[in-house]
Amino acid sequence: MKKLMIYGAGGYTGRMAAANAKGAGVDLVVAGRPVDKEKISTLAEELECEYRLFTVDDVPDRDAALDGIAVLLNCAGPFLWTAEPLMRACVETGTHYLDIAAELDSYRLAEQLDDRAQAAGIMLLPGSGGSVAILGSLAVHAAKRVTAPRSLSIALHVAGGFSRGSAISASENVTTECLHRVDGSLATRSPEEVRDFDFGQGPATCFPVSLPDLITIWKATNIPNIETFVHVTDGAFPDGDLAAMPDGPSLQEREANRYHAAVEVTDESGMKVRSVLDTVNGYTFTTLAAAEAARRVLDGQAVPGFQTPAVVFGEGFAETIADTSITDL
Repeated sequence: MKKLMIYGAGGYTGRMAAANAKGAGVDLVVAGRPVDKEKISTLAEELECEYRLFTVDDVPDRDAALDGIAVLLNCAGPFLWTAEPLMRACVETGTHYLDIAAELDSYRLAEQLDDRAQAAGIMLLPGSGGSVAILGSLAVHAAKRVTAPRSLSIALHVAGGFSRGSAISASENVTTECLHRVDGSLATRSPEEVRDFDFGQGPATCFPVSLPDLITIWKATNIPNIETFVHVTDGAFPDGDLAAMPDGPSLQEREANRYHAAVEVTDESGMKVRSVLDTVNGYTFTTLAAAEAARRVLDGQAVPGFQTPAVVFGEGFAETIADTSITDL
């Protein structure tokens, strides 16, 4: 029971995560839908590993495919369609669940399934890589710089192009409400309430968005007031026919576009502290972090129930991934 399955391994992000996991020496199984058999079987041959095929809604095939799997890493977006059936399957089969979702509903679902996951002795870790791992590490680090944090404002700087899968997932999961956390509860806010964050090269205008970090940072820090923002470099989000997009950014494009994050934490006295994070391109970080998270879970670093990377692996998790650093201002 020491096998890792990566579902959606035929996609842009899934392929990179699978290669990273294989490089880390884990016992890997790549998986995907039957219609993607050629992609999955070719990848399995390249990585010299087993492959399995199933659709997330085919309960008998899905549960049979999870036999002997200790950890499932779901890389198959849109997670609107895959997170719920795979989370529930993991609870039923005793399999730890990880994914790379950036969609708020996946985290709400994990909250709802927390008791069942604890009873089953398995962990639900959506956001094992990507912005949740980046922002969670930065938030917990900054929160520890004050005695009694009351509010936290955090922003992610997205640079470079999107993968086709990410763009389609984002277009199908547009959150109609712009949310923030007020006194511990999620509440609506105006999407027009922009503010500047300095990621290290001067102020940049950031827009409020409903990131899953409204749930994960609150879980990791208990800070009652949290707001999340994004600054997207011009041209990063595609226009036109998303299906006609290339698979994803090239290696050269990823290397030319690093990601950044900035956080401001205010304590009960009104004192503010600020920290910034600098890291590799988001796709590079996500696939490295998710593979590393899965490796750690396989090695026994798991806590039953709904968890976040910053809680399970500690605030320094992001800084263990590639060239990532946090600076206090």
